[in-house]
Parts: sequence; structure tokens; C-alpha cells
Amino acid sequence: MAKVVTFGEIMLRLKSPGYERFFQSPSLEATFGGGEANVSVSLANYGMDTAFVTVLPKNDIGEACVRELRGFGVDVSNIVRRDGRMGIYFLETGAVQRPSKVIYDRAGSAICEAKPGDIDWKKAFDGATWFHLTGITPAISQGAADLSLEAVKAAKAMGLHVSCDLNYRKNLWKYGKTADQVMTELVRYVDTVIANEEDFQKSLLLKAESAHSVEEGELNIEQYKAIARLAMDTYPNIQRVAITLRESKSANHNDWSACLYNGKDFFLSRKYRITDIVDRVGGGDSFGAGLIYGLNTYGDEKTALEFAVAASCLKHTIGGDFNRVSVAEVESLMKGSGSGRVQR
Repeated sequence: MAKVVTFGEIMLRLKSPGYERFFQSPSLEATFGGGEANVSVSLANYGMDTAFVTVLPKNDIGEACVRELRGFGVDVSNIVRRDGRMGIYFLETGAVQRPSKVIYDRAGSAICEAKPGDIDWKKAFDGATWFHLTGITPAISQGAADLSLEAVKAAKAMGLHVSCDLNYRKNLWKYGKTADQVMTELVRYVDTVIANEEDFQKSLLLKAESAHSVEEGELNIEQYKAIARLAMDTYPNIQRVAITLRESKSANHNDWSACLYNGKDFFLSRKYRITDIVDRVGGGDSFGAGLIYGLNTYGDEKTALEFAVAASCLKHTIGGDFNRVSVAEVESLMKGSGSGRVQR
């Protein structure tokens, strides 16, 4: 049976209530979240053997975070504890034409201060078959970037399949390196790449001739075929490219689909029209987790892609970073049960 290890930063998430502006009322909702941890929680919900690796402070906040992950069934035995702080992100949920807003407060966090050698990758990868990380962790500090590169090299040396969600975050690359300077090296150890158009442009400097601005609303499927081919031609180690396709009509209404290219076949998923979005944060992570589950469970990549898109569609209905859905619920939506009628 597949065992998936994920690595990255998990943060304290402080969100204004409902659709309120920051401190419109004197309270913030406190939960935990972070790209790679979100993936591990989803996989645990699907019944997969999964572990999350990070560096957390030795204090009550760090302990509460570990308990939260353990409660979902995530293996936390290789989380490193040390002095320091936990990163924080503040979230204000947008509505209609007002976009959501994220403010980071993660400089100097325990994982930002980590460096190669701080994690025993041989122990962390023992018995594992798949390793997943994102482009967020290499963006937070030079030490975290070096640790990420050490991780993918160790994973490949031990025979693991490596997946990476490029996840470009312009507000994070502040320590002197640009995304392309780091990610073009790291992606040489990746088998499955997950990205959107902006990720390819900013992280890998790849742009298909037919590509348009990432701010435009309508999609041109041919350009995604071209960018996927270009990525695989540029990095022959890549086995497949999955591209998420979000058409943002407003903060509350997105059309959501994805495509996948394996060097031979190009698959395009069903499109979901998601209105009245509850929380889109973690939507990409839920797609990544769904794809990992699908590729390790179903017999074909098209079904895996459809599972990933349906899982992510459901995440838009759930508050918090974590996607709290079951395999049965995702498969039900895949089969067309999306009316939202009460189940009795």
C-alpha cells in the first residue's frame, strides 16, 4: 500500500469571522493550515497512510498543532521540535467583487530557521512510496529552500515518486532569491508537477507562445497543452503535468476544472460551476491530494484527474484549510450527484 510523506510549513491561521473585514469585530478564528499539511490531512481522510514532516516550536501552540494533525490520523512522528515561533497567516474572506486577502507573519518561524541536516530523511522516508512538497516552502528562507532540495534528492535516492505543486507566492520570495533561481533546480527531481499558468511563468520561466495574461478570465485549452509539452521537453524527468484551471467570475463564483498531460495523452476534466464559495483557501491542496490518491488507487489517469477536481470542488464548501470529505462523497459528486439535496 502507498505511503505518502509531505513536507512544509504549517501555520496558525487567524481569520476574521464570516465575510468581515479585519477587526471589524474584535475577534479572529484560530485554526491551523499549510499547503503540505492540508494534503496529508486529505489523504488521511481517504484512508491512506500519510506522514507530515516539518519543524515546529516547542511550546503549547506547536503542541496543539501536533495534536490536531494526529487527530486526523496523520503520522507526526518525524516532526522536529525546537525553540522558536510558529508562522501565522491572517485571512479576510472576500465577497462578490471584493477579493480575499492574506497577510503573512512567518518570518523567523522555526522552519524558516531550519537548515540541511536538521531532518533525518532516511528515517522520514522509511517505508514511503511517494513524497510531496510545494513551491511555498522554498520561498520562505534560504535554509528552507536548501532543506527542500535536500529532501527531493533524498527521496529520489530512496526510490520515491516525487510530486510538487509549484504554488508561486509573490509575497514570500523576499530573502534574495527569485522563484526561478530555486525552482528550476528543484523541479529536476520531480516526477509529477502540479501548477497553474502563473506558476509556470514565474517559477520556471516557461510560457507557451499562445499563452495569455493570467489575469484574463477565459481559458484557451490549446495553450495548456503547449505549456505542459514545454515543461516536459524542458525537464525530461517529469512524467506528468497537471494544470488547474480556475475561471474567477467573482470572489464567490469560480468555474473549476483541470487538465493532465503524460507526454502522450491529454485529459480535460469536467467543469464545475462553484457559486456561493465558503472558503477557497486550500483548494489547490485538495486537488493535489485528490490527484495523489487517484493515481495510487484507480487504474487510469483520467479517473484520477476527475477525483482530484471533484475533491477540490467540495473543498470550496468547507471552512478552514483542511478538506474534510470522504472518498464516498467525492465519488458521489464524480457520478453527478451535485444537487446538494439533503441525504436522509
